[in-house]
Amino acid sequence: MRTAHDLRGILQRIDGRGYKAYKDIKGEYDFAEFALIIDHVQGDPFADPSRVRVRLDQKIARFHEDTRESKSREIALRDFLTRRFFEAARKFTKGNKGTGKSGVILIDRPGQEILERTSAFVADDYVEARFVMGLPAFGRKIAGRHAEAMFFEELPAIVKASLLFANLSRDDLYRHIETAEDADSLRNKLDEMGLVAFVADGSILPRASGINPLPMKEGTIIPFETPESLKVEIKLPNHGAIKGMGIPKGVTLIVGGGYHGKSTLLRALELGVYKHIPGDGREYVVTNPATMKIRAEDGRRIEKVNISPFINNLPFGKRTADFSTDDASGSTSQAANIIEAMEAGGTVLLIDEDTSATNFMIRDHRMQELVSKDKEPITPFIDKIRQLYRERGISTVLAIGGSGDYFDVADRVICMIEYRPFEVTEEARKIAEKYSAERTPEVGESFGESSERIPLAKSFDPSRGKREVKISSKGLQSIAFGTHTIDMGALEQLVDMSQTRAIGDAIHFATGFMEGETTLKTIVDAVLQKIEEKGLDVLDNSLVGNYAAFRGLELAAAINRLRTLKVKMR
Repeated sequence: MRTAHDLRGILQRIDGRGYKAYKDIKGEYDFAEFALIIDHVQGDPFADPSRVRVRLDQKIARFHEDTRESKSREIALRDFLTRRFFEAARKFTKGNKGTGKSGVILIDRPGQEILERTSAFVADDYVEARFVMGLPAFGRKIAGRHAEAMFFEELPAIVKASLLFANLSRDDLYRHIETAEDADSLRNKLDEMGLVAFVADGSILPRASGINPLPMKEGTIIPFETPESLKVEIKLPNHGAIKGMGIPKGVTLIVGGGYHGKSTLLRALELGVYKHIPGDGREYVVTNPATMKIRAEDGRRIEKVNISPFINNLPFGKRTADFSTDDASGSTSQAANIIEAMEAGGTVLLIDEDTSATNFMIRDHRMQELVSKDKEPITPFIDKIRQLYRERGISTVLAIGGSGDYFDVADRVICMIEYRPFEVTEEARKIAEKYSAERTPEVGESFGESSERIPLAKSFDPSRGKREVKISSKGLQSIAFGTHTIDMGALEQLVDMSQTRAIGDAIHFATGFMEGETTLKTIVDAVLQKIEEKGLDVLDNSLVGNYAAFRGLELAAAINRLRTLKVKMR
């Protein structure tokens, strides 16, 4: 390993030369308190910044074993270090130092959720941070002195402020990891308690705005207060006993007038599959990890999905047991989204009436009278929702404000009034009895058959131009996969672009498990198993620092949205 003195000498030697001379600094350097590892050097000041790591010996970093004694604590610790590194980089970097991305020092930026990332690692013998540096230049000439300042002044200050236990707030660190550990413990208790979700008393569910995930801090803020009939108490390893609303398995309706909090509660449940940072307001809002938000998705491609439990008898004899289309309607897309979620292992469906296809959700009596069942291929969701739970064990939480006919199929009804929940199940049942629904159920004796699908590896082509593999995330909601774009906009439970980036590479990684007869679920499970064994680094040999953990449900959903996908039915 070369020394820090060697790096300084190289930077002085190449000062003023053409930008590509920066390639000379690639390698490892001993900075006494840490090792500096320059993995990749950008070829141009406007290109993606250079990939860099720092690694500290635990004898110097000195993180106590109890900060990482469980998987939950370890992930939270790594998340905490990433946040502190990000804050320190903002504090100690002196801004732009020339052309393009000159002078930036950036690490993956976490949001409100605590996710496993590749930006920081803590092991028995070392602590590592991965980040990028924009090597400075004026035009395309190396600014060596500015680079010296980055490596020898700014970076050591960042490392010292963020990666040494002694320099961090002990209270903040332990609050962070204990909050994460409690959330995981709470989520793990749901199934044995017969619950699909839990919302703690005192939670703050509203967000600052539709594009700002921070908790609302201005205006009328109403802490969550559980109706007595749904209150449960759960003991957590750090917080102790906590009380809140348990949502049991089965069919749950969230009703109420507009702007009273139906969608706000449903959104909190959507993101309850993640841990949240202290102060978020949703630290103890947790949901079954196999929960999937379902919506209509006009225009999406569908490849051989058996939607016959919901849609059958299409005009001109078009098959629905292996339904394919390049331009799905609202109803066919919502049907396919449910079947695909089931195929991928989803056990809880979250549905908002506002983003659903009306004709998929219900057909009222008057429409049944006008259009007879033999002329209507759609069996509405209202007639399948009980079968889903009874036969497949799949629960549904539905936010709805326009159809009281769902009272007939609900196990419980929660009414949101000025952001406060009230259980009104008995009132809803009395109304259902008083105003008996005139519509006729359009359901068969069982939910219907399901079919396993086998993806064909030859339909996955990540190449573009001269690149055999060209995959990149385009924001949170889009993946460029070769020459094609995967639209992820309907996957509302994704929260971080680093998840999208990892999913893109995971799709390519998944092709290694496509052996001709392997089902999509088995392939996705195999990918997740490899990640569990070897970490997210298994997706790329380059040791990138901007991957974040994702669920198999989203990986399967992304594969299903690849427009070149071809499958065969088992």
